[in-house]
Amino acid sequence: QPDIILTWMNRASHIVPSHGKFIRVGRLGGYYNLKYYRGCDHLIANTKDIVSYIKKNGWGDEQVHYLPNFVNDKTEVEIKREEFDTPKDNTLILALGRLHENKAFDVLFESLVKVPDAYLWLAGEGLLRKKLEKQAERIGIKPRVRFLGWRRDKEALFSAADILVCPSRHEPLGNVIIEAWAQGVPVVAADSIGPKSLIMEGQTGMLFPVDDSNALANVINRLIADSELGKRLIEKGKEIYKLEYSQNVVIDKYMKLFKKICS
Repeated sequence: QPDIILTWMNRASHIVPSHGKFIRVGRLGGYYNLKYYRGCDHLIANTKDIVSYIKKNGWGDEQVHYLPNFVNDKTEVEIKREEFDTPKDNTLILALGRLHENKAFDVLFESLVKVPDAYLWLAGEGLLRKKLEKQAERIGIKPRVRFLGWRRDKEALFSAADILVCPSRHEPLGNVIIEAWAQGVPVVAADSIGPKSLIMEGQTGMLFPVDDSNALANVINRLIADSELGKRLIEKGKEIYKLEYSQNVVIDKYMKLFKKICS
């Protein structure tokens, strides 16, 4: 006899029982088809733009709520660079995500041609792995790229990295950006919907136009040359993380919402 049933994304929200005295709350992390949420009384969106999308599709102000994701800030001992044949003194770029067209790792690869001393650790798996491996060889960056595959030790990867790059063409949020803030790593991201809404340009991260490898290279080179800029990005990113995206802050927002809709 719950007061609330909270469902995550399409399938669970679609099959939640229609009978019972409980309140039905669906949570969206993307621009999903809202037909799956017809049985819900309230919807939670993890970005303000998704909130706008839901309201434009007929949901009332009192039914739609913005609650961001949270990440933890626990740290792990860094992975030694020699484990992946990476020099200690070179800039190490980290990128994480599915090897999918939306993630635009091909753009990051192209940018590395103009960042000749940087190494890249790419963590993730997907259908594009072979294509990306061939691209790395074709454009001459293969000796500096490490395909790490699927990993469960993100914190250890962050501890080893100098820069986090999120080059996504399409990214509703960009959770990896919040993770980088929590871990104290400066962020560079494409100005797709999610990252653009998260990042204060030049304060919590650096943005570049989607699909523009030259602009990405320029930003990375700027960060490499200006260590003080990187320190400022880390400091402000950590501040925003603690204020808006830490576990205690976000859970408190959830609990306040639950109390409100149950009253």
